[in-house]
Amino acid sequence: MPTKYPHVFRPITIGSMTLKNRIQFSPIVSGHAETLTGASSNDLVEFLGAQARSGVGLVTIGSSPIDFDRARDFYGCLSVVRDSDVADLSVIADEVHRYGAKLSIELTHAGAISDPALLNGPAFAPSVIPGIHDPATTKEIDRAEMDEVKEHWVSCVRRLKRAGFDMAMIHGAHMSLFASFLTPLLNRRTDKYGGSPENRMRFPLEILEACREEAGKGFNLELRISGDERVAGGVSLEERIAFLNAAAAYVDLVVVSTGGFLEPYAVTCMIPSYHLPHMLNVETAAKIKQQVDIPVCVVGRITNIDEAEEILASGKADMVAMARALIADQELVAKAKSGRADEIRPCLGCLDCVRGPSKGAPLRCTVNPQAGREVKYREIPLARKKKRVLVIGGGPAGMTATRTLCERGHDVTLWERSDKLGGRLFEASALPQKDTFRAYIDWAVRSTSRCDAKIVLGKEATPEAIADEAPDAVIVAVGAELLTPRVEGIDSPSVITVTEADLGQKPVGGNVIVCGGGLSGSECALGLAMQGKKVVVVDILSKEELCQDAVDLVRLALLKLMDDYAVERVRGSVKSITSSGVVVALPGGAEKELPADTVVIAFGLRPDPAAIEPLLDVVSESYLVGDSHNVGSIFNANHDAFNVAVEV
Repeated sequence: MPTKYPHVFRPITIGSMTLKNRIQFSPIVSGHAETLTGASSNDLVEFLGAQARSGVGLVTIGSSPIDFDRARDFYGCLSVVRDSDVADLSVIADEVHRYGAKLSIELTHAGAISDPALLNGPAFAPSVIPGIHDPATTKEIDRAEMDEVKEHWVSCVRRLKRAGFDMAMIHGAHMSLFASFLTPLLNRRTDKYGGSPENRMRFPLEILEACREEAGKGFNLELRISGDERVAGGVSLEERIAFLNAAAAYVDLVVVSTGGFLEPYAVTCMIPSYHLPHMLNVETAAKIKQQVDIPVCVVGRITNIDEAEEILASGKADMVAMARALIADQELVAKAKSGRADEIRPCLGCLDCVRGPSKGAPLRCTVNPQAGREVKYREIPLARKKKRVLVIGGGPAGMTATRTLCERGHDVTLWERSDKLGGRLFEASALPQKDTFRAYIDWAVRSTSRCDAKIVLGKEATPEAIADEAPDAVIVAVGAELLTPRVEGIDSPSVITVTEADLGQKPVGGNVIVCGGGLSGSECALGLAMQGKKVVVVDILSKEELCQDAVDLVRLALLKLMDDYAVERVRGSVKSITSSGVVVALPGGAEKELPADTVVIAFGLRPDPAAIEPLLDVVSESYLVGDSHNVGSIFNANHDAFNVAVEV
């Protein structure tokens, strides 16, 4: 047994099955199933095979509706609603089992949080509540419909047993239909299924009892719940524990999540980004574990194997569920077990992995361009012809290109004009809560330095230098420069760039105006406010339009933190910068001068074609990647570079 992670690699018995370790691949919808029917695909089988190959003890497939007409919340989710699905489900079970993992699936009835576009009829809710539900698209579920819903869950369990699955997860969290019956915020029924805690528990317990009767002793059940709904007036912890003690007669494992859909902050907690605390639900899980007699698993921003070991060693949970970390590095558990934890690629917590599935497209990962593309890139192909390749620029795109080219067997040289690798990753990781970004920088620099490339720092690329190097191919990844518009006073001593502010390269006064409210400007403003500065963000866009390039859950969390730290927003355009502040042209034509000690300009990035194009003209096989090709995020840089390098 590995000495560094003894608790992670200690087997555990859950119901009738024994897991080889205590890591669960938490359910995440990958968007690989057929969009309309939910039929399985080779892409889905390979993606789930990669989950099992990661080394986890338990794989749980994400959000699969028990009824495609009334329960679905995603396009591209897997169907378990037809008897004809059993054959495809059996193929998945075989693929996961051959790597020694057990297999479960999250069975969901989204209820009132379903997308109306996915439903054939009104969404079901325990009660239709004005101001929360739309009566035109929501219906209070009646007794006959409740029986139908219960039978849908039971029939799904029956199919999973036939297909060779080991377990089914009943999704009772996040204010889905099951969870909605439990919370007084959403259940205002006057029959025996509403009112007292005992009445609100009645239908969920009926579902669990019926599923257990179908499951028997040889098939296992897990229950996902929100330990804390993160909304005032929600289910108390004491009531939650009472429900779980009643449910313990029917389930073998409880998975503690958090949040719900009633408030933006509660929504962000369901899939927490880097703006939320690490190990978000661990203390709640620990309190539940103390008072419930079934094994407890915890999920929620557990970002690495060391955190998993810490949770298990402290006795705060019996198992740990992770998803995004296991997508960022699809060998995470295997590397930890073999003593290669320093090789594990960190997850940023950027949530780009949920961007595609939220609209029915396949999952992609910012830091792992192979994830979700296992059919094509399970292994990076060796080059048919070895080439001498020159990569210019050591930022995220240049480093990804370099590592990929080396893995393909090319002879690679990387030139970086500064004295270190990393590029703009350093300023992108400046916020205190972006520690996962800083971990990624360390990994990227370390792994790039360890690959077989020749790395030359302090090297300025010129056409003459490229000609002297005489490479067969060139990849230009020189990034982009900060955009500095022609604004009167922009050269004033009080003006600094967002880079200088983020990296602490110049002093910042107590009264700050940030010009530009995109993601970089807004995060810079938050960082300064967290230092105690008074900060105003000026942007031509409204608050609702800011940071639209970020995943919505990241954006919501960022905007809440900006409100928490009293970052003010002024809508308007910067007309001029004076010795005492910024003159802003407001909508409607009026002007207003805002006082400031320091003005931070964050107008975005722009590549410099005059500097880039000569570098592309020396060698016929030349490519442009990253911000120098198309200004964007770390996701864009890594994928752009990988897509080119894997074809050179």
